[in-house]
This record gives sequence, C-alpha cells and structure tokens, in this order.
Amino acid sequence: MSITTETLVLPRPGQERVEEKPPIPGPTESAFTDTFGALLPPAKYLYTANGRAAYYEILPTAPGNGFTTLDRVLLIHGVQTPALGLFPLVRALQKVFPQTHFVLFDHWGHGLSDTPYRPHDQRLFHGLIDALLDQLNWPTVHLIGYSFGGALSPAYVAAHSAKVKSFILVAPAGLMRLSDLSPEEQGHMRGDGNETAAQEWVHSWLEGGKLVVPGDWEERVAEGQVVAPAVKRWQLQKHAGHAASVVGIIRDGGVFNNYDAFSEASRTGIPSLAILGELDDIVNEQTLRDVGITNVEVVSGAGHGVVRDNVPEVATAITAFWHQISPDGK
Repeated sequence: MSITTETLVLPRPGQERVEEKPPIPGPTESAFTDTFGALLPPAKYLYTANGRAAYYEILPTAPGNGFTTLDRVLLIHGVQTPALGLFPLVRALQKVFPQTHFVLFDHWGHGLSDTPYRPHDQRLFHGLIDALLDQLNWPTVHLIGYSFGGALSPAYVAAHSAKVKSFILVAPAGLMRLSDLSPEEQGHMRGDGNETAAQEWVHSWLEGGKLVVPGDWEERVAEGQVVAPAVKRWQLQKHAGHAASVVGIIRDGGVFNNYDAFSEASRTGIPSLAILGELDDIVNEQTLRDVGITNVEVVSGAGHGVVRDNVPEVATAITAFWHQISPDGK
C-alpha cells in the first residue's frame, strides 16, 4: 500500500497548544458513485462544529408487522470500509423487517465525511452519533456495531442506556491488548517516530499485509457487489484525511484495552448479542464472555470480515435475536 497524500498528523488526546485548523473535506458523492455505483440511497449531510458527515436512510417499505419495538436501527461501520460495507447486511435485514427505519453513516475520515482536525478518540465519534440521533429526532435506537463500530458501541451504551433498546456487536474490536504489539509497533502507536512509517504500518497491520485489490473489481461492482479492498484504496487516493483518520482511530479510538466499556455495557441489562467468526484473529468468544457479553453466536469458518463474507449467517442471527427481544416476537 502506498500513502499518496502528504502525511497528515492529527492531534492526540491531552495534547497542549493544538493549532486550530478546519476539517479536511471528504470527497464528493458523485466521485464515489461514479466509481462504486449508487447502492446506497442519496447521501444526506449532518453539519457539526467538527465538520460535515454523511448519512444514509433506508426508509421502511411496509407498515408495521407487529415488531413495533424494532422501528429504528443505526449501523456503525468499522475502520477503513465506510457505510457502504454494511449495505449488504441492511439489504438482507430489510427483507425480514420491512417496517424498520435503518440508517448508516460514514465515520469521520471515511466515505464522504470530513476529517476533523481533532483527536480521534471515542468522544469525537460518540458526539457524531449523538448529533445524528438528534438530527433524526430518534429518542431511542437499536445499535449494530461492526469492528471499530463494535468498540464504540459499549461505551455509548453505558453512557446512554436510556436511549439504547438493544445492541449487537459484530466482530467487535476493543478487546485487543496493546501489550501484544512489538516495541516498534507500540512506538508507532505512541507516535514516537516517523509518521509516514506509522501510517504505512497501521494500514499494513489492518490488512495483514499489502492491500490487494482484485483485478475484476470493476466487473463485480457493476454486478452490484461491494468490493471492500477497492473502496479502501479509493479512499486512500481520493480522501485527503482518510489515512490520518485511520491512524487516529487505531491510536485513540478505543480499539485496544477497552475492557471496562464492555463490562459496563453488559451491566446495564440492555439486551445484547455478539456475532463473530470462528477464525477471527482480533476477538474470540471467551474474551467476550470474560467482559460479560455472554450471548454470543460464532459463525463457523468465518474470519473478521464476517459482516460482508457471511451476510446470510449474520442476518439470521440478528433476526433470531430481534424476534426474541420483541414483545411480539415469534
């Protein structure tokens, strides 16, 4: 992978004398859809003090069918792949729950959303969730968080338990140990040295090596598929703040050593489900149980990309869970 833009370094939490700078604007919607098609509904925008963020509403297609508690669902994507990566799952869920209002959004520095020149800690992203729920006028919500979205969700649940009706964590980050990284890698996390090298390492670490885009990605996109590696490469090339946002999230977004947030969320008693792949190398069933998340579904043979690679299995598990928690469930 090659970082093609000038290396941008974002402020860190607690850093003194941070220069005020405007957000780095995200790409245009037309640039994105010209490349990847218009699978998502037209983007809407949320304007905040931190910048402009894109969100996408998948409106109900049928009147309520008895599952009246499943009226509003917010999906929170992971690091690198933006909201588009969760669209196949939404499409599958909407077939079963046509009365539900689904919303996806692009995290800061992803998709069409700006990169704020701010520390990329959980407060920044929780603030975006709050602003979006206010914009939607949603007093309560069901959450689905994938990977980094699954690391953000527990602390949000614990702090806003009156808002959250249920939460689902799909292959959640947050429970990796920083001590498992090598001394050199921990130096990249601290920002001790060359920031270009740190960006290269973060993206290589996330990919498990070099980013490989399949040669037939354009044909697959034309068929309506989401080709995540192509989306990742496009963001690196077209979003001037994306690479820095990814580094900021890995450093400060709570993807490591976030055990207390999971434990606090579990103690709220809010219905929850975790779904993970049997072969996921960042989270396992026992680690989730150790922090109080005991309702766990494991998808056989799946890895960390379970949310896209195993949509039928993930949708089936979510459907069963929502039926279980609905007073009118069957």
